[in-house]
Parts: sequence; C-alpha cells; structure tokens
Amino acid sequence: MQFIQNIDDLILVFIHNNISNSLFDRAMPVITSFANGGALWIAIALILICSDKYRKSGFILLGALALCFVIGNLGIKPLVARIRPFNVDTSIHLLISEPKDFSFPSGHTMHSFAAATVLYYANKRAGIVAYLLAIAIGFSRLYLYVHYPSDVLVGMIVGISMALVSIKIFEKVYNRINEYREIKEIKN
Repeated sequence: MQFIQNIDDLILVFIHNNISNSLFDRAMPVITSFANGGALWIAIALILICSDKYRKSGFILLGALALCFVIGNLGIKPLVARIRPFNVDTSIHLLISEPKDFSFPSGHTMHSFAAATVLYYANKRAGIVAYLLAIAIGFSRLYLYVHYPSDVLVGMIVGISMALVSIKIFEKVYNRINEYREIKEIKN
C-alpha cells in the first residue's frame, strides 16, 4: 500500500510543480464543476429519456449513476475512509470548496466514466466527447489536489464497470418487456 501512496504522491507533486499555471487555475475549477453532484449526467439522462430513440439509454444512464452512488459513494468511500491529499499536505491552497467526504474513489471520475460508457453505448460520437470530458474531469481532480491518482483510476474502473452492469441489467429488462409484449400481441 505504501508503494501506491508513494506513486500517488510523486504524481501529485509533479502536477503541482510542473503543470500548474494561471490558465489551468481558472479552467480546472470549471471543468470539475461539470460533474458536481452528477447534475450534468442526470440532466443528460433526463434529456435522453424524453427522446423515443434514446429513452432506453437514458434509463441505463440513470441506473449506472445510481449504482455508482450506492457502490462508490455509500459503500467504498466510507469503508476505505481515505483522507484527501489537501488534508495531508495543508500547504496547498485549494481553488475550489473543500470536499467533505472521503477521497477513495473519486466520485466525479466514477460518475463521469459511467456516463461516458453509457453514452458511447448509445452513440459512439457522443460517447467519445463524453470520454474526453471524463478524462478532463479526472485530471481536474488531481490538479485541484482533492484526489490521489489511484482514487481517479479506481473511480474510472468502478464507473465503467457500473455502466456495463447497468447496460446488462437494462438489456435483460427490455428484452423481457419486449417478449411480454409479443406474447400479449399473439394472444390478442
């Protein structure tokens, strides 16, 4: 575990010492805010639900976000209870409000990669744009010193995994609904 912590610390110090600049100091809080509370991804899911063509994908997206919240935010975070990097290195000046929950895994990254995976499943072009945004959001969490790289990496893995689980579950549900409709039509 200490080996991972050492790598995490080296990466954060490298970002802080070599990548920090005034442009990123302004841009990263904006980029990270796209994933605050999952609002962007929830709004996209609701928009998809309003579309006949993408309704199923909207429900899949809501399912993936719910799974991430339950597994990641309610399950893993309090279980691991990892403190955030700015709590360890108190010399860092935060550019955003201090997050109050635990660090591991990154919820912003987890929800963003879950959404990107579902959007890629629904529409490859939209998914690629969402993946690029998810990568930027994940990096912003490192730049802003609120997560360790391993928090972001595991957030990405959990997010993608929960999206794939949601896709699998909803595909089975939709197949059953369609089978039921077909049987009902045959009987009528």
